[in-house]
Amino acid sequence: MAVSELELSEILEELERRYPEDQEHIRRAFEFISEKHRDQLRKSGEPYIVHPVSVAKILADLNMDSTTVIAGLLHDVLEDTEATYEEIQELFGQEVADIVEGVTKIGKIKFKNLKEAQAENFRKLILATAKDIRVVIVKLADRLHNMRTLGHLRRDKRIRIAEETLSVYAPLAHRLGIWEIKRCLEDLAFKHLYPREYEKVRRFVSQSLEDLETYLKKFVIPKVREEIKKAGIEAEITYRPKHLYSVWQKTIRKNIKLEEVHDLLGVRIIVNTVQECYMVLGIVHSLFTPVPGKFKDYISLPKPNLYQSLHTTVIAPKGRMVEFQIRTWDMHERAEKGIAAHWAYKEGKERAQGEEIFSWLRNLVENIQGSRNPSEVLDNLKRELFSEEVFVFTPKGDLVVLPAGATPIDFAYHIHTEVGNHCAGAKVNGRIVPLSYRLQSGDQVEIITSPSKRPSPDWLSLVVTSKARNRIKHYLRQIERERFLSEGKRIFDKIRESAGLSPEELMEKLKKKISFKNEEELYVALGSGKLTFAKVLDLISPKKKRKTGDRITSSGKGVASVEGLGGIMYEIGSCCNPVPGDEIYGVITRGKGIVLHEKGCKNLAYMMENFPEKVLKAKLKPEGKFKTRIRVKVRDRIGILADITRSIAERGSNIRESVSKTLGDGSAVMDFTIDVSDRKHLVEVIKAIKAVDGVESCGRLYS
Repeated sequence: MAVSELELSEILEELERRYPEDQEHIRRAFEFISEKHRDQLRKSGEPYIVHPVSVAKILADLNMDSTTVIAGLLHDVLEDTEATYEEIQELFGQEVADIVEGVTKIGKIKFKNLKEAQAENFRKLILATAKDIRVVIVKLADRLHNMRTLGHLRRDKRIRIAEETLSVYAPLAHRLGIWEIKRCLEDLAFKHLYPREYEKVRRFVSQSLEDLETYLKKFVIPKVREEIKKAGIEAEITYRPKHLYSVWQKTIRKNIKLEEVHDLLGVRIIVNTVQECYMVLGIVHSLFTPVPGKFKDYISLPKPNLYQSLHTTVIAPKGRMVEFQIRTWDMHERAEKGIAAHWAYKEGKERAQGEEIFSWLRNLVENIQGSRNPSEVLDNLKRELFSEEVFVFTPKGDLVVLPAGATPIDFAYHIHTEVGNHCAGAKVNGRIVPLSYRLQSGDQVEIITSPSKRPSPDWLSLVVTSKARNRIKHYLRQIERERFLSEGKRIFDKIRESAGLSPEELMEKLKKKISFKNEEELYVALGSGKLTFAKVLDLISPKKKRKTGDRITSSGKGVASVEGLGGIMYEIGSCCNPVPGDEIYGVITRGKGIVLHEKGCKNLAYMMENFPEKVLKAKLKPEGKFKTRIRVKVRDRIGILADITRSIAERGSNIRESVSKTLGDGSAVMDFTIDVSDRKHLVEVIKAIKAVDGVESCGRLYS
């Protein structure tokens, strides 16, 4: 629906009424965006200014401070106009400029793909939010208005934005306790992602509500109101339908039909004090039979997003189940608006409430910063947003909130990194449990530590928190680095001996050839295989014969003995990299002469089948060294790469290149390009690698 100039003017007047002390700043911000967005239109055809004004209205409805509302008005100027941060700072102050900068997407960096751009924008948003929570509240308001007008975009873009909303922004609103925005975002995303299911649920709910309202008004609410009045308690009793997405999710979660969802309407009772909440609970339970296992006390144990309320489900007249939510007015305000309900930035004063949310945000920032690639950023973000919680206690009785499925290792890292790193065991409710034990709400957890205990790669399969996962990975990388450092020093000494140089001479030569921060970085590169023995020798003396029997590596060209032709120029096929001793065939090609292939090569098989006249039997002379490729599959553990590279070097083979990939099941694949003298030498190297602890298989790799 288009917004008229009159409606825009009315919204502006409403904002000025709500913030009388900042009327001038709000009016100036409106004039600023009117000028900056002057010639811009939305996809709906409306003037672009409709969007930032609507965002500011949403923020005002959340009772946010005037600084946030002004930032809402300005939130798109850095991204979509020529306005600068310095300009906003000068006109509206640094707080406003910082919020607008925090909301602005990263636009000037070229990303490889959409996923990488998405991950970096989320990272930027979360880091900015950690400094000022108002950044994410503005972003949620921005997303809410965009979702309300999503129908004007093409379908593929609608789907992408709706998926992102459902997977990130709605859970983020939930984590911040802003139920009002969460509900709207979920229903709007539901409408665009699953239109048929949405319409089915919408029709069912609308048809059922009239009957449910009549039932509550006749059989339930009058009885409750009468008894509460007798107790002298002042209360407001209302009812509210579940939002459509939650109804649909319930049918999926419980595998039931829509007709089996009976709690479409929930009764809400709002009173003045906590004591009255429990008194009303007693009244409800005296009138109706409570359903076992359906009582939740979120007043004594608030949710991490600050939500507090008593929940109980009872059997009401005619056997119908009815859910009651009982809370104070303060709790109700927080339930609807979350952290926004009690954000208290006044004259530069910092927040006084909401430490639970800020603690969660600090952990999230830590996890985002520790992520090394786009997939990891998004996985960590979604893991933190979607996890249900368990409530456990320290031996002193302090409450710790962890994601469902958390283990004692997660608990240990939550307490402190060093407690996690030295976790040797755990007691739960006084009894020893394995580290794989999944914690349950109410458990009392005690961590047993040992100075000699260290994290194991196996722990990665046991933990669910990003914090524990990142801490374990960090420790394992440190250990791996130490192994690479030690191995690199050994290889450096071997190179020095082979080249006949002193350590100082070799280091000086290498500084002229390659760039490295310091000697330690050079040793790590050597120990990890990123910089190979052969490469270093070629850099410092490319034409010089090696002292320790190392012959110059074959360049892939030379003279081969071909059946019926004697010696002839050849090139080695990069698809199979044959070596002396292999059963070798030469393929006659244009421009390259003879290209040699090993018998098992797929390219050779194709040529033999389709162009047999171009294939000749050939033989390589065992002179120098020849490049070949191998693949090693391993059970991932600390130091296994260093052990494999050492076994290759000890068999007189140099590593030209290595690529490692860790798989999700605790295993890894390592591809090496190495130099060997002949097939016999290659067999010896493979045999040595197979003898390394943790190696499951090793064999030749073909392209």
